[in-house]
Amino acid sequence: MLNLELIRHDPTFVREAIKRRGTDIHVESILEMDTRRRLLTHQGDELREHRNEVSRDGQPSKKMIQEMRQIGERIKELEQDVKDLESKLVDLLLTIPNIPMDQVPNGLDETGNVVVRTWGNPYTFDFTPLPHWDIGEGLDIIDFKRGVKLSGSRFYALRGAGAKLQRGLINWMLDLHTHKHGYMEIYTPVMVLKEIMQGSGNLPKFRDNLYHDAEDDLWLIPSAEVPLTGLHNNEILGIDALPLSYVAYSPCFRREKAAAGKDTRGIKRVHQFDKVELYKYTKPEDSEKELEKLLGHAENVIQQLKIPYKVVQLCAGELGFQSAKSYDLEMWAPGSGEWLEVSSCSNCTDFQGRRSNIRFRREPRSQTEFVHTLNGSGLAIPRVMISILENYQQKDGSVIIPDVLQPYMGSETINSI
Repeated sequence: MLNLELIRHDPTFVREAIKRRGTDIHVESILEMDTRRRLLTHQGDELREHRNEVSRDGQPSKKMIQEMRQIGERIKELEQDVKDLESKLVDLLLTIPNIPMDQVPNGLDETGNVVVRTWGNPYTFDFTPLPHWDIGEGLDIIDFKRGVKLSGSRFYALRGAGAKLQRGLINWMLDLHTHKHGYMEIYTPVMVLKEIMQGSGNLPKFRDNLYHDAEDDLWLIPSAEVPLTGLHNNEILGIDALPLSYVAYSPCFRREKAAAGKDTRGIKRVHQFDKVELYKYTKPEDSEKELEKLLGHAENVIQQLKIPYKVVQLCAGELGFQSAKSYDLEMWAPGSGEWLEVSSCSNCTDFQGRRSNIRFRREPRSQTEFVHTLNGSGLAIPRVMISILENYQQKDGSVIIPDVLQPYMGSETINSI
């Protein structure tokens, strides 16, 4: 959520910054509502002060008592009006995305994104490489038909070495990030309260893309980013604890309404998938440095898998709702013939900290400040599996297992069951 003080004091800056994202906001409505709220608050304060003065003057007359009763009723009305205005103002502020950082490229769609660097060279094959859906079915490790039978479209099941590859990837990534990169592993619920989903920036913006249990008002998470944000909801952190670096595995649930008709083959875009998430809480002055570290940790996963990838800085129009700056990591998939986004590493500045009321103090008695939060996949499992199957496929239909995963798989190749 944006700082209301910023909107008050520099509405033109806020309006123009949000326009960079291809979105317009009604700054005037926010300011009018805020001015009205402050005016009513001031009126209520004046009436309370008048009532207090009368009380200090001694025994009031009957006329004065009647007047004070009327003043009391008016104060209650003003308090309710202020409460209603505050609720409407917050609801409006919750719909405004984060402000892009100055160094974010201009642009409204993917044509404005900038390739920062590439790593590795695409493999050459002496045969036509197959897409992962053909490889998976040929090896009998991805079962699309039974996935659909169980849950409908955009679901799949894994069998044998397919299930083991997924489990091996999760365990290896968690070990790498905890043992080598310095993250603390966290396990969280995959259903969260409305205020936790709201604090991360997913509500109200992405309501239609979320799964919701209406009876208990619990929301299935689209990413472990959500509960990792909420982990310190309404807390004041000690400065010595920062930065906090967390890693969590979770299943992720997305309705994918916005992607209807896209990528319907294979396991690229599905309703349920597994992901290892990286998350950081930092001081404001450290967030840019920590973003580069987090990005490097996500890159290291791909480098150890020895698969070509590229780092893409997103333009303003491509940023996620809560992000002020983002890098995408895209792995090469030769069978599908495309670069697959496996991570989006983002600096959300104080946007989530403000929505979730997560603060820190520099000194024991100093004013609190909102933390900066960062997140990135480390990595998204299905698309990594796609890239492994397609890059390591062999002419005889088998797949070589990357070196780092062989101890987790207990074998060097995947052959048909």
